[in-house]
Amino acid sequence: MSQVGDGDWWRGAVIYQVYPRSFQDSDGDGIGDLKGITARLDHIASLGVDAIWVSPFFKSPMADMGYDVSDYRAVDPMFGTLEDFDAMLARAHELGLKIIIDQVISHTSDQHAWFKESRASRDNPKADWYVWADPKPDGTAPNNWLSIFGGPAWEWDGTRMQYYMHSFLTSQPDINFHSPAVRDAVIDDMRFWLDRGVDGFRLDACNHYFHDAKLRNNPPALRAAGHDIPETNPYGFQDHIYDKTQPENVAFLKRIRSLLADYPGTVAVGEVGDGDRSPATVGTYTSGGDTLHFCYTFDLFGTEFSPDIFRSTIAKFLEASSDGWVCWALSNHDVMRHVSRFARPGDDLNRIGRLAIAILAALRGTICIYQGEELGLPEAELAFEDLRDPYGIRFWPSFKGRDGCRTPMPWSAGGAQAGFSDGKPWLPIPAEHKARAVEVQEGDPRAMLHFYRKILAFRSATPVLRFGDIEFLDTGKTILAFTRTYAGKATLCLYNMGEEPTDWPLPSGYATALVEPISAPGITLNRKTARLPALSWAFLRAR
Repeated sequence: MSQVGDGDWWRGAVIYQVYPRSFQDSDGDGIGDLKGITARLDHIASLGVDAIWVSPFFKSPMADMGYDVSDYRAVDPMFGTLEDFDAMLARAHELGLKIIIDQVISHTSDQHAWFKESRASRDNPKADWYVWADPKPDGTAPNNWLSIFGGPAWEWDGTRMQYYMHSFLTSQPDINFHSPAVRDAVIDDMRFWLDRGVDGFRLDACNHYFHDAKLRNNPPALRAAGHDIPETNPYGFQDHIYDKTQPENVAFLKRIRSLLADYPGTVAVGEVGDGDRSPATVGTYTSGGDTLHFCYTFDLFGTEFSPDIFRSTIAKFLEASSDGWVCWALSNHDVMRHVSRFARPGDDLNRIGRLAIAILAALRGTICIYQGEELGLPEAELAFEDLRDPYGIRFWPSFKGRDGCRTPMPWSAGGAQAGFSDGKPWLPIPAEHKARAVEVQEGDPRAMLHFYRKILAFRSATPVLRFGDIEFLDTGKTILAFTRTYAGKATLCLYNMGEEPTDWPLPSGYATALVEPISAPGITLNRKTARLPALSWAFLRAR
């Protein structure tokens, strides 16, 4: 049985991800900002979530929309000031919301003062703060490592006459965590935000911190794509055993945990994208009580929406990280919105959205929802000329990038900007999103927004869902069923993911215990059988 202590607020919690550029603009420049987030915190609180993950707002040239940081202790003027951040944090805390901020420390911007000094010479105090390497005798890159954003992971620098490593854009050089001074500096920057009162960190690409010091070539992959890489990207052709997920990483993650111990109640959640190795990596990074509190993975970000994908994925993580904790999500700022990924031709997007959150809200672990999910927003279709994402521009048209899930939040149906801004938004807002605006859904008790509030309140008020163990039951191809058990109580979570009504025999003790009105309409119980309409869900308590 899971044991939950007073300081473990994050176990079973619900986290809401805010993408600052697209949440709310307060000054009319078409880009969301910190004051805008503060103005909309009541909406987030109304969902019944426990914490907010705020994507990067640090000073940045914005080559990768803020994931290229040039100063870890400064707010980019685009988003406001440190005082604006403090005001946002204070208001969130008044509403009972925790604030978790992104820490993008596997790399910096090439405009960071550290990199400017490091590239100036081979013998300056920060010469080894980044991953520098000599070329091969023929002038080519040191090895075969690839960038996630396309092409080699090495860029030539004519001042040092060396290559530097970049796992992402060429303007995002990788930090050299083999340097003790680098590790000290990163910890100091994290302490800066802890001293301001943040409740934790989401550690971007946390398995990318260390690289193989010998710079050995990666071998070919057994298949052409990982879970988190589009098939069109050659990055998936390699087995990434040397450019990331190195053994030295664990000691640094323990150092982060030790830092957080000085600030009771704070947490570290690591983002892990490691293909087939993700379960084992998460297990290593969250076990023992002295590493990360929990990890966030990409393993439910695919297009398959079936009982098997949930059973098999979760089973792998339970086996590999029985001593750890996982954060589950269906969407974020890097992937197509899940109602669009999961829907089959002719499917009702509202029904898909309800079924998806009914599953997510019942899983063992912490869960994360992405802004706009609560409105059932589908992926936005954008023209090439509207794209801002360098990843999408690089691989267009076979891969459309990430802008389709980053369009601004629609707050009202009226006006060209849907209540997001008084100016032209940085990305266009689709008409179908305006029709699903917060203001529209507030007035319709049948809307997705109200269902999200109900299902999240149900999870929050049901300890067996927040903290309990999970066991999957044998079912057919279209039925997903599992029990959650905690403190002598049990709940059966039952889903028909197929397109036809289905009868399913109930386990003993669940025949008359349907939880209403959380369960889908149309569920009927007949002695020992549940009849489930297409795309429906039911929660039943053991007698």
